[in-house]
Amino acid sequence: MGRLGFSTTESARLLLLGVFGVLVLSAVLAEQEGENLSGLSTNPDKAIFAVRENATTCLMVEFAVKFLVPYDVLALNGIDLITEQASFTLPRNAEIEGKCGLTESEIHISWKNDAYILRIYFSKEFREKSIEVWKISRVQFVYDTSETSHFINAYNPGKHTANTHRLSVLVTPAGRSYVCTAQQTITLISSDHQKGVTVSMYDIQIQPFDIASDFMFSAPYKCITDQREHLEETLPLILGLLLGLIIVIILTIYHFHLKLTANQPQLPRDRSMYKNM
Repeated sequence: MGRLGFSTTESARLLLLGVFGVLVLSAVLAEQEGENLSGLSTNPDKAIFAVRENATTCLMVEFAVKFLVPYDVLALNGIDLITEQASFTLPRNAEIEGKCGLTESEIHISWKNDAYILRIYFSKEFREKSIEVWKISRVQFVYDTSETSHFINAYNPGKHTANTHRLSVLVTPAGRSYVCTAQQTITLISSDHQKGVTVSMYDIQIQPFDIASDFMFSAPYKCITDQREHLEETLPLILGLLLGLIIVIILTIYHFHLKLTANQPQLPRDRSMYKNM
């Protein structure tokens, strides 16, 4: 009986070790890494970042980002506080981290030794008529006002965190990438006295799920603003073509009318001539 108990205990230990080994192996196999591909962009303001899992792209963003961050400085009288605005863009040489999941993904973009960290969270959900979509569900921006390249003479400098609340933007059908040239602005509330931090993105192409080919976006889904601008650009052309077509039709009808009337016998206009007919 003693030997049987010992064998059972050893078997349990071996089973636990096996399960632990599988979990560790799974974690290793599901290793995720970030890559900065900004050098591929010809636009000096645009950055391209990717998150890869098992050497395959699972999340990809291409955009230009501008930040507008309010901060306090001491007035000349040494008593009052004045609010200044720090304006800067997302650098192309930032460092990337991220996570990919079936229904939730995220990308972390940091620069200046983590003085600035932009975190974007994505999620999948089903909308009406069981249509599956993805969206940006949360944006967080960490910034350090003691970093003097953008924050000059900041009062009580230090790190602050700005967050969104109940965010649902860039809603896109599943399996497609979101594309928008127009500026998309998101407002975050900062831990620095509830100040409003503005994050503006433009020249966007983003896909956090269902990337079919490595480093390649899926079919684009254009934002409403771009669709409207495209319609405004093409509408004058369409109207011009329609007007030209109408003119051609009118001229054609007039031409046939002239031919038909030319072949008909001409009746004399002087009534006295009818007596000789």
